[in-house]
Amino acid sequence: MSKIIIIFLLCLGLSHTTLSQTAPITIRVDAAKPKGPMKPIWSWFGYDEPNYTYMKDGKKLLSELAALSPTPVFVRTHNLLTTGDGKAALKWGSTNAYTEDAQGKPIYDWTIVDRIFDTLLKRKMKPLVEIGFMPEALSVKPQPYKHSWGIGQTYNTVFTGWAHPPRDYAKWSELVFQWVKHSVQKYGRAEVESWWWELWNEPDIGYWQSTPEEYFKLYDYTADAVKRALPTARIGGPHVTGPLGARTQKFLRDFLEHCARGKNAATGKTGTPVDYIGFHAKGVPRVIEGHVQMGINSQLKAISNAFEIVASFPEYRDTPLVIGESDPEGCAACSSRVYPQNGYRNGTMYSSYTAAQIARTYELADLHGVNILGSVTWAFEFEDQPYFDGFRDLATNGIDKPVLNVFRMLGKMGGERLTVESTGALKLETIRDQSVRGKPEVNALASRQNRSVAVLIWNYHDDDLPAPPSEVEVLIDGLPKGRPLLHHYRIDAEHSNSYEVWKKLGSPQQPTPAQYKQLERAGQLQLLASPQRQQVTDGKLAVKFSLPRQGVSLLRLAW
Repeated sequence: MSKIIIIFLLCLGLSHTTLSQTAPITIRVDAAKPKGPMKPIWSWFGYDEPNYTYMKDGKKLLSELAALSPTPVFVRTHNLLTTGDGKAALKWGSTNAYTEDAQGKPIYDWTIVDRIFDTLLKRKMKPLVEIGFMPEALSVKPQPYKHSWGIGQTYNTVFTGWAHPPRDYAKWSELVFQWVKHSVQKYGRAEVESWWWELWNEPDIGYWQSTPEEYFKLYDYTADAVKRALPTARIGGPHVTGPLGARTQKFLRDFLEHCARGKNAATGKTGTPVDYIGFHAKGVPRVIEGHVQMGINSQLKAISNAFEIVASFPEYRDTPLVIGESDPEGCAACSSRVYPQNGYRNGTMYSSYTAAQIARTYELADLHGVNILGSVTWAFEFEDQPYFDGFRDLATNGIDKPVLNVFRMLGKMGGERLTVESTGALKLETIRDQSVRGKPEVNALASRQNRSVAVLIWNYHDDDLPAPPSEVEVLIDGLPKGRPLLHHYRIDAEHSNSYEVWKKLGSPQQPTPAQYKQLERAGQLQLLASPQRQQVTDGKLAVKFSLPRQGVSLLRLAW
């Protein structure tokens, strides 16, 4: 074969690849075919450091989260019972809620806990109350107690005295009882009935320095104390890590079996109340050939496995499920400056990943026939850290990052999910089992409510590499008569993206007041174009646009 023919064939192959990447995508939405409720599973957030809650940038971000939509936002934090002076550090916080006097008599001090909850309730937010960790005075192995973990250090050094069981289960039970009782007295029965309570965090790994059976015992005593203080309170667990391996899957199954048919260590009766079931799910990014490659399949596989386990228990098939941490990987406080695999966090890859993951979580719940209630994004903010230092956060120094705008988009949706078909979609099972490594996924999530239809569209790929945009045509059928107003919101390099603006400003670590205002504006959700009236013909409407790789669009039609 001559060199000319070989070169021609190579060029033909390259042309075919380029054409296939840029082939127009058709997305069909049927506004007359609902497929189930669009529960606000996205309106749940969490973080390790509870004392950030009432700090300057913490309060600013909480106000923005509360404003996402009319639906209440739930907030989960670690360290609500940890002993200490209330000063925050990476992966550390404390409230000093429980100490003992010289005679071993309990001393309860709810000052810092109340300050945290007051900050949330002032914004009409709801706590997902994590009961943990072990106060120093109760730990069977209290020393060393406070860790000194920092970026780049071995993660397992965080598991100190707070991670151990209580030396006295009666005192632990009374602590929980007094906390719930105090909450009812301060905030009212109806308010506390709207909260969710849980025990501990990831007891299948180092967060729990004991056996699964000891955790089940602690859960029995905890649930009993919560219900004695407020019989209508709602408590659940076990908030294990992602059930990908046999050990974690067994922990989750054994917990459910214990709650269904085991002997209750606190009451001596059979069974223990479990009002919701919690577990976690994480992806696995890595650096490959000099770029970040995400692992969305690991996160979705963990979710799918947990759903399958829960569905195998007939008594729990309808029990609400909360993914207590649902993220692209496992360490929010690990800067991408030190861990380059986390380099996705500042830009639009985090945004498109989040849009795709949340949409697929709805589909996995449909597939397994389970009752998904919430999916906690474990990202908040870190006070007094460098701008855009690569933490997994929603804002940096009060500047919103692109990913926060995905939640603003979701806040404009609701009601019923609609049937969607996309020529750019991958099969659910393909993403769950193989991730997005060949062609990108250009797909959508759609909903209808109160004289409005919304379509969220993403252009996602695991590999953070330059690629041509996709030409997209969204065809919406089943619309009512009229001329709806179209708002087209966008997250990409030029819209809703404070990070790109910050870089154009020279990456300032001390922005001027004018620059800070510019960054604040850039962090807000922005329109691609001015709103325009559309003409619906025979119940149909078509919208065409170009969507960059890792870009996200929201089309919202309102009558």
